[in-house]
This record gives sequence, structure tokens and C-alpha cells, in this order.
Amino acid sequence: MRIYCCRTFWTKTRRISWCKFWSTSILHRPSAGSKGERRMSSPSSNPIAALCQVTSTPDKEANFSSCQRLVEQAREGGACMAFLPEGFDFIGSSREETLQLSETLEGETIQRYTRLARQSGVWLSLGGFHERGPDWESDRRIYNSHVIINDQGCIVSVYRKCHLFDVELTGRGVSLKESAFTIPGPQIVPPVPTPIGKVGLAVCYDLRFPELSLALMRQGAEILTYPSAFTVATGAAHWEVLLRARAIETQCFVIAAAQVGRHHQSRASFGHALLVDPWGEVIGRCGGEEPGLALAEIDMEKLKRVRRDMPVQTHRREAQLYQGHTSTH
Repeated sequence: MRIYCCRTFWTKTRRISWCKFWSTSILHRPSAGSKGERRMSSPSSNPIAALCQVTSTPDKEANFSSCQRLVEQAREGGACMAFLPEGFDFIGSSREETLQLSETLEGETIQRYTRLARQSGVWLSLGGFHERGPDWESDRRIYNSHVIINDQGCIVSVYRKCHLFDVELTGRGVSLKESAFTIPGPQIVPPVPTPIGKVGLAVCYDLRFPELSLALMRQGAEILTYPSAFTVATGAAHWEVLLRARAIETQCFVIAAAQVGRHHQSRASFGHALLVDPWGEVIGRCGGEEPGLALAEIDMEKLKRVRRDMPVQTHRREAQLYQGHTSTH
């Protein structure tokens, strides 16, 4: 795997040190004033993930300050890795503003997050960065990129969203055409070894395509990530059931950081950031009203038990039943 580190290209991965953290009795802890869920637990040696929920606006400086506070709270809570949602950098009020605010991976926004990861000692999942495309000067198009930064401040993986949200829901107030200015990603990327497990990368609308999650699971993913900015209408109808389905069918943890509330006059997001275990149980959530943080253990022994006791993957009959069948639509 190629690693990008502060504009320096590395040709092999670094050795990963498992995070050590102090004992805490609160594993689901929202930020101050949040109405997120709390859960009590005895001290454990399992690594902790921080599930974040924010309300981004076109103000990039304010957005960074909000995310920085959540990462610092994650570190204080003993988290090894913090997950931020799609549009963590900003959510523009128009196509023109979105393109104007976009940057490259070498720009100031990602540089600030690499410093934050290094200073906090926390891995970061930055889902949905507005990355300028390779032909930016001629076509003004961007990628929707999921960036993983390790605790040394190095970019260890970049996934560019493959499935773009071109949807018009008549009567539900949803009309978005992401492909108007976004380039679809060319491929999925291998799961990333992290202190909490092997993380498979996706973004938002990718959640609706189980083929992607199954492909990541076959490549060794133990955790699937869906950083999102779901609309209120689609979130209320489908968000939790889709996330739990992806966890159950792949027998993976699923971590879905989320945008919440009103970003500007023309857009609002559903919220309800969730962390689901391989049995389909919700073990972390942030609610649907305001920004917050939830901490949850990633228990790989439970993943092993679920896969051992219900060996779904060994029961698959793809070669006999599914290969060669294509959609007629």
C-alpha cells in the first residue's frame, strides 16, 4: 500500500502500535450538552473508537474548530481512532461555493488534520473530503474522498466515492445530482490495518450497495465505515436498517459518522450517527438533534464468535448460483 506522509511518498506501511488508554466507566459519552446515549461498562483491554457527529457549514474555520474539539474529547476518552462524517471540511450552499472551497490533498485543510492526528496521537477517518480532481484547471470537478490519517500524521489510504447520489424524490423535498460536479471513484481500496482492526472504506450513498461491503469483507475487512450526510427524508426511512443490514450480512462492525441539523438555508442532514456490532446490535449512537461524540469498544473476540457460530461466509454458493447472472434493467 502506498502511504502519503506530509507530501512525502512512502512505499510500505509503518508498524502499527496498539493504543493504550486509561480505564473509563463511560463508553458512550456525548460531547457537552449533547443528548447522546451513555452506556456503563467495566474496564476492558479492547480498543475504543470515537463516533463523531457534526453540523458543517460553508465556514471551514468553524468546522475545523468543531472537529478538533471532538478529536480532543476522543483522545481524553481513550479512543485510538476518531471517525468524522462526509463533508467534515465544509458543506457548501451552492455548486459554485462547493467548488471554490475545495482543495487538494496537499492543501491547508488536510495539512491541519495531519497535524491534529500527530499531536493528539489519534488515527482519523475523514469521510467525504472535497478533493480537487486531476484535471481541475480544465473541468472544475472534484472527488468525494475518504481519507485515513495515522497517529504519526501520515495519510495511509484514500478512497474516492464510487456511487454518486443522483436522486430526485418527488414530494419528499430531495433533489441532488452529485455527478454534476463530482467524479466517481475508479475502484475500491483494500481494508486498512488500524489500531482497532482492518477498516473498509466507503462514503454515504455507497451504503446502498451491498456488493461493496461484501467485497471489502472478502478482502479482510473487520470494520466497515460509512461517513455520511444523509438527507432527513432518506435517513428517517432507511438509515438504521441499512447500517444494521450491512453489519449482519458481512458480520463486521459498522461505523457511520454523520452530519446533523441545518447546514444552510437549502440543506439539512438526518444525524443519528451509529456504531453497530457484527451481530447487528447498536453499541453507539449520537441522536438526531445536535453534534456529539459516542465512544464504543471494538471487541474482536465478539466478531470471531459471531463468524464461528454462524459461518455465513462458508455457506455462500456464488459459483453455483450467482456467477454469470447480470441485471436486465
